[in-house]
Amino acid sequence: MSMGKEFREFALKGNVVDLAVGVIIGAAFGKIVASLVNDLAMPLVGTLLGGVDFSGLAVQVGQAKILYGRFIQTCVDFVIIAASIFLAVKLINHYRKKAEEKPPAAPPPRQEKLLEEIRDLLKTKL
Repeated sequence: MSMGKEFREFALKGNVVDLAVGVIIGAAFGKIVASLVNDLAMPLVGTLLGGVDFSGLAVQVGQAKILYGRFIQTCVDFVIIAASIFLAVKLINHYRKKAEEKPPAAPPPRQEKLLEEIRDLLKTKL
């Protein structure tokens, strides 16, 4: 089998395509969450803490500037993304579990039950 054909079969498998879609949506979702944290959440938190601007929090150590405010924002990003993924997976698992649960088997129709009883009586008389 040629490398090109083998690669095409690999790349067009359902799992690879699903993974690619997930990565693209995840990247877009990350940008949305980053904007939510940077533009909405952190300014509100900073206002509640007395007008602190987290993006500007830094410590100068020699020539290095340590931007710990950005680190705090990134941690808040992570918590929001992790919580939303947790909730999404929990919701998906809930619906999967419901789909996997089979309804209880209905009792056999009355006619079948009577036929089984007749069969059993005939077995005992023979």
